[in-house]
Amino acid sequence: MTVVETNELLVTRSEPGVAVVTLNRPQVRNALSLAMLHKLHVAFKALGADAGVSAIVLAANGPAFSSGHDLKEMTAHRADRDGGRAFFETTMHSCSEMMQAIVHCPRPVIAAVTGTATAAGCQLVASCDLAIAADTATFATPGVNIGLFCSTPMVALSRNVPRKKAMEMLLLGEAMSASDAALYGLVNRAVPWDAVMAEAFGMARKIASKSKATVATGKTAFYRQIEAPLGEAYTYAARVMVENMMAADAAEGICAFIEKRPPQWKGD
Repeated sequence: MTVVETNELLVTRSEPGVAVVTLNRPQVRNALSLAMLHKLHVAFKALGADAGVSAIVLAANGPAFSSGHDLKEMTAHRADRDGGRAFFETTMHSCSEMMQAIVHCPRPVIAAVTGTATAAGCQLVASCDLAIAADTATFATPGVNIGLFCSTPMVALSRNVPRKKAMEMLLLGEAMSASDAALYGLVNRAVPWDAVMAEAFGMARKIASKSKATVATGKTAFYRQIEAPLGEAYTYAARVMVENMMAADAAEGICAFIEKRPPQWKGD
């Protein structure tokens, strides 16, 4: 097992092709400080560029997956000369960049949620490509309850769950159960607490058995086409399909299927 420890963040590799990024601030419910946002961004960029990584599992130590932004850190900066504005701008920009780093990472990211995910913590789950949750986990965007509407979490949330359900979460600030999160598409599956990591690793292993080049192509195409008008989406997807067909792994995969043998992937 390879372990890279930075106190607040752990990056481990317990088996070939699968990296695990673990939030490690349990004493503050894995609040996303500015330093944590930066470390997460660096980790996703590095793992996305690592040819030895096919899938990433995002987990957390402690009873909470993440409580969102570090409100104590943010409040402390109200004593700054500008009332904290510059720090708030830096934090929100860093958070948005980190969330987009997950989307732009060529390796699929699977959230393994064993506790509460609120505000930017809920945004973090929504930004991942896949998510497994403990059936005891809860999800919320409760900013409205403290006078701070969850505007940036809203971006990821509204791209995962139906519009009226997203508005319900944002306007009422109430917790959503894991079963409802699975029903409305915020997570893929809700399973017993002690099965979360096994389920996430099961998904990661299946992804790792595929061509990395094909998965990277597909992930990029998915997020690009989903924001485009229908006609543009089809034009773009058709172009991607042609390029994919020309790739060595597509030729190998199709030949292996026809010849009824396991494929030998070559692409990074």
